[in-house]
Amino acid sequence: MGDATHLWLIRHAPVDGPRGVIHGPEAPADVGDVSALAALKAKLPAQAFAVCSPARRTRETAVALGLDPVTEGAFREQDFGAWTGRRHDDLVAEPGEVYRDFWKSPARNAPPGGESFVDQIVRARAGLAGLPAGDAILVVHSGTIRAVLALALDLAPDAALRFVIDPLSLTRIDRLEGGWRVVAVNRH
Repeated sequence: MGDATHLWLIRHAPVDGPRGVIHGPEAPADVGDVSALAALKAKLPAQAFAVCSPARRTRETAVALGLDPVTEGAFREQDFGAWTGRRHDDLVAEPGEVYRDFWKSPARNAPPGGESFVDQIVRARAGLAGLPAGDAILVVHSGTIRAVLALALDLAPDAALRFVIDPLSLTRIDRLEGGWRVVAVNRH
């Protein structure tokens, strides 16, 4: 087990902003739930390698957990292109079928100027390859965690999108020499 990597995947704190919006990377985190942060911090291993995506909300969450993370672009959220900063309700109300067609196959379709969830899985695989053995805490996005679950469980991308990953939840996955072991998903 010397070459094992123990992944402690944390979804960032809720966005400090309006609900129903596809938030961009500069959206701040609401780190006001001190008790939830303390409970999560108590579950994390000391002296672990810490990583976050380039998004402001992941860095703010990591700092609130007492971590000093390295930023890794491979773990960023799916790029929603022209839809970033827009409300879902406004997009569904627009003429045409672009938004509705996206949801017919959300894993393989890409928003205008954005990327697909399949693309995100490819990025996550590259990011995982760069992690050292031992404990690694990743403060990332729900899509990133779903991408890692798709890899660990050898799931079709559409199936991986069925996982619910709440803010400030913990998902534990071990990358072992002989494969993967999922310890917990969406734990509070």
